Amino acid sequence: MKILRFLGFGALALAFLAVSLVYFQVDTTEDAIVTQFGNPVRIINEPGLYAKLPDPVQSVVKISNQLQVYTLPRTEFLSGDKKNIVAEAYATWRVTDALAFVKNVRDLRGADLRLNDIVRSELGAALGQVELGQLVTVDTSNVKLPDTLAAVRERAAARTEPYGFTVTDVQLKELTFPPANLSSVFQRMRSEREAIARQFRSEGTEEAARIRAEADTEKAAILAAASQDATETRGRADADAVSIYAGAFGKDMEFYQFSRTLESYDKFIDDGTTLILPSDSELLRYLDPRSVLQPPPSAGPSNVADAEADTGRSTAPGVRP
Repeated sequence: MKILRFLGFGALALAFLAVSLVYFQVDTTEDAIVTQFGNPVRIINEPGLYAKLPDPVQSVVKISNQLQVYTLPRTEFLSGDKKNIVAEAYATWRVTDALAFVKNVRDLRGADLRLNDIVRSELGAALGQVELGQLVTVDTSNVKLPDTLAAVRERAAARTEPYGFTVTDVQLKELTFPPANLSSVFQRMRSEREAIARQFRSEGTEEAARIRAEADTEKAAILAAASQDATETRGRADADAVSIYAGAFGKDMEFYQFSRTLESYDKFIDDGTTLILPSDSELLRYLDPRSVLQPPPSAGPSNVADAEADTGRSTAPGVRP
């Protein structure tokens, strides 16, 4: 029984080995090439289960058809305006002809070697035709980096097509300057930004001066209009006051003369005042009790004003008629 069981396991192992040597599977992410004694005899591009003669008569070489990425190491180039720049780029590629790929580059490592030479040379030639200011700039109308990389991709794809694969895209991961040139480049950038800042400040100062001038002009116009209105208002008020005074004087001339005389006393008579006036002065009428009972002479406000003008001769305290 043990011998039969052993023979059964051996038969199963031999059958599995035979199946594995004859049948093989192709995944959707790869292409397969069946070779007979090293020469390709069949290319399989569709996924599925296939059969072949056992090894070593026929073998299977599988090639990935997925998108591959190759990174070009940091390399120093020269721009069109003779500026040293350091670029690190990457390229995406995929196999388009599995048979040509196996014959020319054999595997992914061989493809990387081809890409290193092709991408480096095409990138250096393209960067050497444009100036640095056209690669890195804030002016979108003057930038040429996308067009430059597109040209590199087209030329690299044309050169890799005979090898059974094609470049689908080329982009930059980094674009900088050699360490020895960084300080001078940064200084130039600072100078350019300072010049732009000075221009902005100058334009701002000019605009501020213009706004101030307009505000001053508007202020002067407003003040002039306000002054004119104030003058007109004062004129009307003075006219009203004169009219009121005239009306009051016409109603009671004696009371008006009495009121104006008292106002004059309040203005020029104090402890340090000496008046030298004639005995018939109107100002003395209300200071002399004897003359208060007598009717005042016919006189207008001008008599009081003339009397007030005579007070300029005051020299010492007291009143002397």
